[in-house]
Amino acid sequence: MKKTIAYKLNILAFLLPALILFVGILIAPIVMSVIYSFHDFKSVSASADMTYVGFGNYIELFSRMLVNDKGALFTNVNYMGDALVNALILGALSVFIQLPLALLIALKLSKGIRGERAYLSIFFMPVLISTVIIGQLWMNIYEPDGLLNSALGALGVKDQLFSWISSHIHSTKMPFRGAWTGYKETALIAAFIPILWQYVGYHMLLMYAGIKGVPADLLEAAQLDGCTEGQVNRHIVIPYIKPILKVCVIFAVTGSLKSFDLIYTLMKDTRRAELPSTLMYKLTFLNNRYGLGSAIAVVLIILCFAFALLISLAFRDKGEKVA
Repeated sequence: MKKTIAYKLNILAFLLPALILFVGILIAPIVMSVIYSFHDFKSVSASADMTYVGFGNYIELFSRMLVNDKGALFTNVNYMGDALVNALILGALSVFIQLPLALLIALKLSKGIRGERAYLSIFFMPVLISTVIIGQLWMNIYEPDGLLNSALGALGVKDQLFSWISSHIHSTKMPFRGAWTGYKETALIAAFIPILWQYVGYHMLLMYAGIKGVPADLLEAAQLDGCTEGQVNRHIVIPYIKPILKVCVIFAVTGSLKSFDLIYTLMKDTRRAELPSTLMYKLTFLNNRYGLGSAIAVVLIILCFAFALLISLAFRDKGEKVA
């Protein structure tokens, strides 16, 4: 009996440092954010000035129109609905464009083409570059006199494309002059291109590693049965790497919800492609609305967990439990 207790105490002693770090770094900030989200205050240090507002911060975030002290309606510039829609659009673009492209590249490279290692390094290289540097790089590309517009002019399609984009811009009466991040209609797509460029290699490498782990016996048996390359990929390779595909989808969706640094660096005015994280930054650190910022953090935590669970359910096999 004493040995059993001593054994359990030894286990607890080894687990305690990691448990303290886990609670202090992950659990405690989440709990404090939830508490702060129900209060209105201007500074974390001035806890005595915190005013309990209940769900008032959440109501303010998701109300397009608000009422001032005089009873007049005004537009809520901190409306979070549009930011969430933008984040979900980025997530959808990542899932339906970035991941299929990464899968195609991984399938191609896994066939043992010449220069396979070099291609892996080239595609993965943008992942190693700082996101802030990538934002600055693409900001220069998107400038009116930048590389993109120069290339369009050299191809002879610049004027026609600008005219077509101008006819589809409704957020302003000014015609499109090549500032790709300066209009709501083009800013979000302009932000997605660097995200695609940076992270397609990351997802490609995960899928490539999974494809290389497919048992050779299965592939040889399929070839002996006369299966084409497309049939092998569809019925053997892709089902085999489904757990990796699930992880990639979770990373793509939750990453879009949390995206901040590239958007903030790329956009001179993030309102043209507002995301929950950029709105949280402005409310918390520029406007000193710590309660509203904490409410956004709580919403993001809930959404990330919810989407991770839904994606796990979507990829679940029959009878399999979702962890």
